[in-house]
Amino acid sequence: MFAQVPAYPGDPILSLLEAFQADSRAKRANLSIGLYYDDDNSIPVLASVREGAALVAAQGAAHTYLPMEGMAQYRQALQKVIFGKDSAALREGRVATIQSVGGSGALRIGAEFLKTYFPGSGVWVSDPTWDNHQVLFAGAGLDVHTYPYYDAQTNGLKFGEMLETIDALAPRSIVLLQPCCHNPTGIDLSRAQWHELIVVLRSRELIPFIDMAYQGFGDGMDEDAWAIRELVDAGLSFAVSNSFSKNFSLYGERCGGLSIVTLDCYPERRRSGAGAGSAEGDRTTHVLQPPSARRQTRVGHSQHTAFGGPVGDGSRLHAGTHFADARIPQASA
Repeated sequence: MFAQVPAYPGDPILSLLEAFQADSRAKRANLSIGLYYDDDNSIPVLASVREGAALVAAQGAAHTYLPMEGMAQYRQALQKVIFGKDSAALREGRVATIQSVGGSGALRIGAEFLKTYFPGSGVWVSDPTWDNHQVLFAGAGLDVHTYPYYDAQTNGLKFGEMLETIDALAPRSIVLLQPCCHNPTGIDLSRAQWHELIVVLRSRELIPFIDMAYQGFGDGMDEDAWAIRELVDAGLSFAVSNSFSKNFSLYGERCGGLSIVTLDCYPERRRSGAGAGSAEGDRTTHVLQPPSARRQTRVGHSQHTAFGGPVGDGSRLHAGTHFADARIPQASA
């Protein structure tokens, strides 16, 4: 029955890792998937992760189902890391967050969400960008386009061309942006350039989709989230996908989240059991929350060598120009 299905050729990055592992030469170099290795050629387990795992083990919690939107404690801790503990958007209840299977899962859920409520919108990604950006958005049925970004001649940014392209987009077009440690170039916008871009995003009524996979690898945890917090202060509604795979060295646990920032949020009801947890979610929550552990997150090990340097939290979301028509299906109790 499945004879017509072609054999999977293998992922080019993971296949390269397999070739590395099969190579017996002492001086072989691993140029495949982006994992951090210490001087002993081992992937370290961070002290914060060990502490979180020990706390979970001591509790002996059951491995039960999570609510549809994910663990409440995890989502709340995530929001503080991304938006800042003093965020006005959090204080006013304007951020809806779901737990996701890593950053890739957040991107795909976000893409499906936008395709559902903005079916006529296309998505624009940087040229170049992480290959899976195009795959994930196209897989959700969105038309994917590119805007100018990397300048190979100067090893810098084509900011003027980028801004001109984005300024010509139709309202409600989706613009995928990386706030720090741009993958794959390592070239980021300056704060002054972000200010110029935010003006265009707002005036053109565009939908920013911020993908942050490397928080803490650039200038620091708070500094790398600056653009996200500036978008909040500028009064924009937008989406954020994030991953803790890299900065907590939790690659296999697939810890991520998708957040939607709106201009207003009208709570309708609370789901019973929203605070229920599980051992897997608790591990990351404990890593995120203790002040001593937060200081132990790995910073500064990211290298970009290729170039240069439904949302179901029980709320109905209203957001002026963007999400006012996006009625979120309610999760069953």
